[in-house]
Amino acid sequence: MSTEKIRWQGIVAKYAFPDTWRSIWQVLNSVVPFIVMWYLMYRALEVGYWLTLILSVPAAGFMVRMFILFHDCCHGSFLKTQKANDRMGLMLGVLVWTPYFEWKHDHAIHHATAGDLDRRGIGDVYTMTVEEYMAASWWKKVGYRIMRSPMILFTIGSFLVFTVAHRFWRPGVGRRERNSVIWTNLALVAVVGWIMLKIGWAAFLLVEVPILLIACSAGVWLFYVQHNFDPTYWERHENWQFFKAGMAGSSFYKLPKVLQWFTGNIGFHHIHHLSPKIPNYKLEKCHNENPLFQIEPLTFRKSLKSLFYRLWDEKERMLVGWNALKKYRSQNMKLDT
Repeated sequence: MSTEKIRWQGIVAKYAFPDTWRSIWQVLNSVVPFIVMWYLMYRALEVGYWLTLILSVPAAGFMVRMFILFHDCCHGSFLKTQKANDRMGLMLGVLVWTPYFEWKHDHAIHHATAGDLDRRGIGDVYTMTVEEYMAASWWKKVGYRIMRSPMILFTIGSFLVFTVAHRFWRPGVGRRERNSVIWTNLALVAVVGWIMLKIGWAAFLLVEVPILLIACSAGVWLFYVQHNFDPTYWERHENWQFFKAGMAGSSFYKLPKVLQWFTGNIGFHHIHHLSPKIPNYKLEKCHNENPLFQIEPLTFRKSLKSLFYRLWDEKERMLVGWNALKKYRSQNMKLDT
């Protein structure tokens, strides 16, 4: 084991334990306001739908925050015992429309494979290399272009992932993961059905749909931008290194304090990937107290460039957009001649 590895592992270990009361307080200041905002949105229908839509923005913010707590439970970092994390995660999973054990399984794979070109496709936003795209069939290219389009990925695409795709389990998953999908679906039917009986299906959709649209879009954007930025890290498996994947392949997304709060400090993503056992409320402290982790931040303005990244160029070792394909087609034509 290298000295560098011992050093950073020893540092993160000092923060990798939850404080029960801080975790409970986060549940209270996230779930309770979400329920209150949901009720206010419903009552706002009596005033005008414009007011309901305005209130949907903070309500979506609380849903994103609840997902971060759910996410910590998946890592076993939110409460002190695994059983407590699982129980809390199962309950939060219903509120954020996500089956706990299946997402926990896929997200663990993401942490073990982020930045590994030979182990893509599970728990990540799929990225093709330039060579793979050039060699793909026309229908696969069309599907990939649709999937990677910001107008799809951060709107209806993200909405469908949480409302439709999460209702089915991925082929090959275990029994616990399948059962998690089934029980989450049944819980959603019970909760949504009860609410619809109380206020009607139209009122429910008028309240819940805008919350989901905004929260899902924001959540997918956060997940996307924290690995799709320049410069980032991708390597073939034989050269892949966990520490570099965390520090160079995961961003420090510096957000305004209010957005940092709603997103549960997930912007300190490089530290989170090094040690997912650190609770969200200790990530900033770990960053501030250790110069080793104080990397160049990705600002919101800089992050907008990520909207134009589509493929990974293995030769140039960088993310590129569709425009770069003209150069590769030209190079291939020259080689053919």
